[in-house]
Amino acid sequence: MDLFQYLEGELRTFDQLGLTPVDSAAISQMSMIDAPAVVPALRRADVARLRRVGGIDAAGACMPGEETTFMGRLSGAADAVADRLYSRTVRGAHASDLLAAELYDSMFTGLDHDNIKRQIASFAASPRFRELEMRDYVALLDQERRVQFSATCYVMPGAWAYVAFRGTDTSFTGWRENFDMAVTPPVPAQRMAAAYLELVARHLPQRLYVGGHSKGGNLATYAAVRCSDAVRARIACVFDHDGPGFKAGFLSDEPALAALRALEGRIHRTVPVDSVVGMIMNEVAPARAVRSSAYGMDQHSVFSWEIDGGDFVYEEGVSAGAKGTHEVLGAWLASFSDEELPGVVDALFSAMAVSGAQNAGQIFGGGPQAAQCIHEAIRKSDEHTREVLGPALAKLAQIAAERIARGAVAGIAQGFAGLFNR
Repeated sequence: MDLFQYLEGELRTFDQLGLTPVDSAAISQMSMIDAPAVVPALRRADVARLRRVGGIDAAGACMPGEETTFMGRLSGAADAVADRLYSRTVRGAHASDLLAAELYDSMFTGLDHDNIKRQIASFAASPRFRELEMRDYVALLDQERRVQFSATCYVMPGAWAYVAFRGTDTSFTGWRENFDMAVTPPVPAQRMAAAYLELVARHLPQRLYVGGHSKGGNLATYAAVRCSDAVRARIACVFDHDGPGFKAGFLSDEPALAALRALEGRIHRTVPVDSVVGMIMNEVAPARAVRSSAYGMDQHSVFSWEIDGGDFVYEEGVSAGAKGTHEVLGAWLASFSDEELPGVVDALFSAMAVSGAQNAGQIFGGGPQAAQCIHEAIRKSDEHTREVLGPALAKLAQIAAERIARGAVAGIAQGFAGLFNR
């Protein structure tokens, strides 16, 4: 069965069947909903704190709980009390409230509007999901500082809360931040994710789940690693659904390694068999490969993942093409120095800016429109952009060809072809 068949057929409440990886994947898609007029917002003081942590406003704010001065600690304690008092006045929204609002023209972000719209109706009708409360919504976008961040809390009153981080939307800013993860981590969204988790944990139920899809999965993992020991101890599971990994050497400091040891067995990573996004950079926990009814890049959508008996259908591992994609992209990124790689990314997005695409989805979504945009990007790019991108892409092709020639990775060609099969 697929995700909709699960949502419409699983009638047990969470008291009867605890939160599963399938539930997590479904909730992670709800985080793509943009409905600030319906879902109660994160407290203004906390939004201001996030903006400082992410560098949107005056930088220099420390993580919540890491104040070093007496006045800073006193202010933090007072703010925590104010947060808990404010939280008692908030009435969470339900899926039925989203339906009643009928804001369908502006409610959805990302690449899968129709499926997410259908999912709202499934949540509203489901005895399993209809009591789930949405709250603490925040969405921040700053093109100049390359920040795209959004998060929402999903609360089962008196039982648990799921802190969901949004994946990449269709903005060029969001996609640029994805590439920056491979260049200069931590990016603002990662720092903001850790701060958000720390802030909302003050008023959420004791039992916490943290998760997301695509970039949201990366943010969930980073937040769980960088939050305080007290919050980390409350996390029952971190769900990363086909999220990219981390730059080689990143999260190798002792506090991060200690946090990863503490989280061992509690990070649940899922990737489709032909994963592309989940193969980018280095993983911090092993992934389980999920069977998908789609092909190529379309497998990134959790709506294509197959389900049986209340859980995903798992395969022994990812395909040879997915492994090849991981090895080739890893070798390609490692071939640039820390000084060279930012220039390559700058050139790539300079080319996108002249491609005629209205948003990143028209390029990364694949298909004929993507091919036309790529053609225009090549044709209209200035000489400097072509001078940087030409050798970089030639190097990528050479690395892939060498892998194929040595027979080290079977199916690399299919893996890369999957990027354009729609």
